[in-house]
Amino acid sequence: MNPSGLDLPPLAAAFVFGLLGGAHCIGMCGGIMSALSFAVPPSLRHPARLGGLLLGYNLGRIASYMAAGALAAGLGTLVGLAPGIRQALQVLAAVMLILMALYIADWWKGLLGVEALGRRLWRHLEPLGRRLMPVVTLPQAVTLGAVWGWLPCGLVYSMLTWSLAGADPLRGAALMGAFGLGTLPALLATGLAARRLGALIRHPATRTLAALAIIGFALWQLWGLWPGAMEMAHDAGHAGHAGHAGHAGHH
Repeated sequence: MNPSGLDLPPLAAAFVFGLLGGAHCIGMCGGIMSALSFAVPPSLRHPARLGGLLLGYNLGRIASYMAAGALAAGLGTLVGLAPGIRQALQVLAAVMLILMALYIADWWKGLLGVEALGRRLWRHLEPLGRRLMPVVTLPQAVTLGAVWGWLPCGLVYSMLTWSLAGADPLRGAALMGAFGLGTLPALLATGLAARRLGALIRHPATRTLAALAIIGFALWQLWGLWPGAMEMAHDAGHAGHAGHAGHAGHH
């Protein structure tokens, strides 16, 4: 998307979307985080070591998101050269954000079909990840996280569509990095904090508010793409300014 037409910077929006998607992250990856922790030999399960390994997993995961974002945006630079394709990609990105919102709110699970497309790749990567366990060093954790980052996920695919529409590899990587950082709080929380945070994030009211916020943002994106929308807003601003000037002159 063109960030110049937005009051909310795209990187901040991507970070917020990661936060709002916390319910899905806990449901999909929370079990993986627990499994990775329990796979560490008992003699090495010191809080500081476990914390470092969990952070390493997530840094590797986010690095994979950024690599995928750069690749998607690079593809966007190629297909976006054709007339009208760039705007079509931007419309697709907004639609994918709406589907993401419906997924988060548990109103419609259509993104599960999109996730199925990534399972072929994951079947080849999962054995590699298993060979890295048990993880006892930070480099192992980062490497395993980098593999884990390619786990099929509808929310990630929605954000990748946004990167694709941006057609700028550096921006695509930054966008996915911001999204990944937004998912960190839900996945790094442990113990009682995790249960409380999970209950809050999974609450229907929280999911609904998150979905409505994302849908509102997507509609805002679509409004900016509507032919004549910006001209109408510009003309309205000029009309209001002229009316104010005329009123002042009358006095």
